[in-house]
Formats: sequence, C-alpha cells, structure tokens
Amino acid sequence: MQSPVFVLNTETKRETGREAQLQNIAAAKAVADVIRTCLGPRSMLKMVLDPVGGINMTNDGNSILREIDVAHPAAKSMIEISRTQDDEVGDGTTSVIILAGEFLTVAEPWVVRGMHPTEIISSFVKAKEEAIRHLKSISKPINTNNDAELLKIVQSCIGTKFIKRFEDQMCLLAIDAVRTVASLSHGKLDIDIKRYAKIERIPGGEIDDCRVIKGVLMTKDVVHAKMRRKIENPRILLLDCDLEFKKAESMTDIELVDPKDFEAALRAEEEYIEEMIGHIAKFKPDIVVTEKGMSDLAQHYLVKHNITGFRRLRQTENNRLARAVGATIVNRVDEIKESDIGTGSGLFEVRKIGDEYFTFIEECKDPKACTILLRGASKDVLKEVERNLNDALATAKNVMMEPVLVPGGGASEMSIAHRLTETSKSLEGPEQGPYKSLAIAMEVIPRTLAQNCGARTVRVITELRAKHAQDPAGNSSWGINGTEGVIADMTEYGVWEPYTVKAQSIKTAIEAACMMLRVDEIVSGLSKGKASSAGAVMGEDMETD
Repeated sequence: MQSPVFVLNTETKRETGREAQLQNIAAAKAVADVIRTCLGPRSMLKMVLDPVGGINMTNDGNSILREIDVAHPAAKSMIEISRTQDDEVGDGTTSVIILAGEFLTVAEPWVVRGMHPTEIISSFVKAKEEAIRHLKSISKPINTNNDAELLKIVQSCIGTKFIKRFEDQMCLLAIDAVRTVASLSHGKLDIDIKRYAKIERIPGGEIDDCRVIKGVLMTKDVVHAKMRRKIENPRILLLDCDLEFKKAESMTDIELVDPKDFEAALRAEEEYIEEMIGHIAKFKPDIVVTEKGMSDLAQHYLVKHNITGFRRLRQTENNRLARAVGATIVNRVDEIKESDIGTGSGLFEVRKIGDEYFTFIEECKDPKACTILLRGASKDVLKEVERNLNDALATAKNVMMEPVLVPGGGASEMSIAHRLTETSKSLEGPEQGPYKSLAIAMEVIPRTLAQNCGARTVRVITELRAKHAQDPAGNSSWGINGTEGVIADMTEYGVWEPYTVKAQSIKTAIEAACMMLRVDEIVSGLSKGKASSAGAVMGEDMETD
C-alpha cells in the first residue's frame, strides 16, 4: 500500500468543500449583523475604540468596519467591499454590507442541499442583470440647475446621519462646494472633491459658523514678524524650490587659509540669496509661497521688498492654491514669467482662531478649489460632522455627474424584489430556486428600516409587498417611512437616492456574494493552536452579535 504524500506543512489548517462555504457565509452574516442597526433615520450609533485608544462614535458602515479587527478571511473580504463602495460612490456603505450578507444567507440552504455553487452563481448573475435593468426603468432624470430638487436629494442622504438637525445648512455647504470645484475637462464635467475640496476642522464656535471658503485656508503663519498680514487683491507667486543657499549633495569640506576667504564665502552666499530674491522682486508679488525651505537671509530680503512669505507648504495644498488663484507652480526662480503670478484672490489675511494662526486666501474670482471650514463643540462632534459631510459631498457629486434618481426608503429594493419574483416564474430547472431566493433577499432593506424604527415588521412588509403587487409600475415609488415605520409614497415623502449609488450597491453586493460562494477551500498558514484560537474568537464574536 502506498504511503500518503504530505504536500502541505502538517501544521497547515485546511477546510474544504461545503464546510469552507458555510464558514464563509457565517462570517459574512456576522459582519452584516454588526452594522444592521446603522441603517435608516432611526439608526443606532456604534462606539468603536481604535488601537491608539481614541473613540469613534458613528453610524457610517465603512468607518465602523475600518476600525474593527477581524480574523476570518471572509469577514475581511466583506470589509473590503464596504471600502470599495466608499471609494467608488462615497455612500451606501451600510446597505452594501447588509445586502451581501443577506444574499449569502439565502444561498446557504441551496449549498446545504448540495446544489453546485456554479449554478447558484449563474442564477445570481442573471438576477443582477435583471435588477439593474428594472432599476433603470423606475429611475427619473433631474435638472441639476434646480437648487430645490438638488437640496432634497442631499437631504435624503444625510437624513440618517448625526447632522440631520443642521441638514439645510450642511446640504447647502455640500452643493456649494461641489459646484465650486466642478470644471470642464476635454468637454467632460470633472468634479474632484478629494483633491480640491478640503475639509478643515477647528474646534470651538458653533455648527452655524461652518462655511465654504472660496479659496484656501492654511494652518500657517507668516515666516517673519514684520511681514504684512492683510492684503487686498494680492499677487501670489508659488514655488517648488528652496529659498536658501544651495547645499552640497554629500559631505563637503572647505579648507580656509586666509580669514578673508571665510568672509568671501559668506558674501557669496549672501549675494546668491540677494540675486534670487531680486529675480522674484522684479515681478512685484505680494506673497511668495514655497514647498521647500526659506532661510533667515531670504526672509530678510523679502521683508526689504515688502513681500510676505510662507514656507514648507504641502504639495497638495500648493496645488489647490494654484487652482484657486490661477497661478502656476514654478520650479526655478530664474524661470518665473508674468503669467505664473496668481491674481485671482480678492483677500489675503492671517487670523487667530483660539491659540492658532490661520491664513485665509479667499474671495477668489473663479476658484475651482475651496475649503470647507467646520466649527463645533468638540473634536468627536467635528469628526462625525466631517464623515457625514463627506457622504453629502459624494451624493451631490454623483447627482451632478449622472443626474438620475431612484426612489429611496426601500422602495427600489421592494420593486426589484417583485420584478425578480415575477421573472422567476418563467424560469425552468435548478436556477429558479436561487433566483427567487435573491428576490426575497432584496426585501432586507425595507425590512431593516422597519425594524430599526420599532415598527411591526411583518405587518408593514406584507402591506408594502401587497402595494407593489397591485400596480407594479404605478406603486414602484412606495417604500418605508423610516421615522414613523409606516409605508409611504417616496414621491410625496421626498426621499430619492442617486441611481449611481443604488446600482453600485446591488452590483457590488451580488458580485461579493458570488465570489464568496466560489471559494471551496480555505488554507491557513497558521499553526493549529493559533488557527483554532483565531477561529474561536471569530465564533464568539458571531455568537455575541
């Protein structure tokens, strides 16, 4: 008899076939259960302690999962899809996890019965295509120039967030910021909020003091006490070079024989700096900003020419400043041209807020970059306001880029569920079962909304299901009023969501579920002791949740 051949290390842990798939499904369900209560206007907050000891209180799915440390690979994969959703569209991070978890939950009975995962995946992919087609059919276009309509959409996005009390002000901030950074590039609308719309948090003051600065706010003071701190219509020069004597690349020794040689070396350095500042002074700038260093001698000559200076500015801030004031960043002083000087700013002023000095370059004519100044009682409040505002910015951007809306409040999901249920009746063979199961899983969003506001879930969902069955086309906008726990027409209730976010959530959730089902073996490189302890911890987490 042939002796067994061990290919893998004997300490390697392996789980194969159905056992691996069921473990993955259990891990995904555990992650979905963690943030299920974070959906809707009556959502609960989670208090998460980060490794450093800081506290995050939020109901944003991505922010919660980003801080949670998990051991199971399937749970890590679920957290990754939340991050993908946030990077792609900036919203819907909670929904995508809940949907993915539910899709895997309804797939579990079919895996247990012995159906091949490929058949389940085939049904899910067909259902995904039909769901996206139906979502397009119930969508409606919007005029992005209509402020009232745009305001309603952004309000429905932050209606479930902490800043709901200040929703009018925050929505106007988000819309104003997105419109400021919008620009046409090669005939296409380009809105880069990550690069050109910076959020600056300054503790103190009130939420009502938050505003959009049409320009740039820098956490810097002037480099010399005698430099001007307020200039109207300044001429701004931006540099990416040192304003100091050029240092040698490596260790350099200079042997001075005569004391006059030392004086000559100092004079050479002084003349070099004087010539450099002379080049700058020819173009009569009021402000010089450099990303690199600025020596005391350079500061002295700048004060002589009545020029205000800033040094060691971040490259990202320098790029935003260049875009705001219409300047070009220059790499060498002797290459400066008149066209490189930025003249777009209306006011430069250094102001003291609390114990720190802040530089405001604002009232720009055509900024294409802005800073959102947030004020609030504490750092924790400001962090949550920033997270919520990022979602509002992403929603405003999505609507401006693709001005198409779908009904919110679980109406779209219920309409898709009804459509898929009807379509499943025309299917034959083994694919019909998983297809219909996915249709039922789509109801998880309205069901969770009803649960989170304390409604009688079974009665409300049955009522909503009947409403969609009566007139699928006419009642496609009926969903759950997440505040009162009753069914409502979203057209009258005014809750709409960007088509981009909803479509991305459905596609990402189904593709993630298919990927999990395709895994038939988990090979762990940990030793048996470590692997079992990691599995035990994950199991305890699932039981707790």
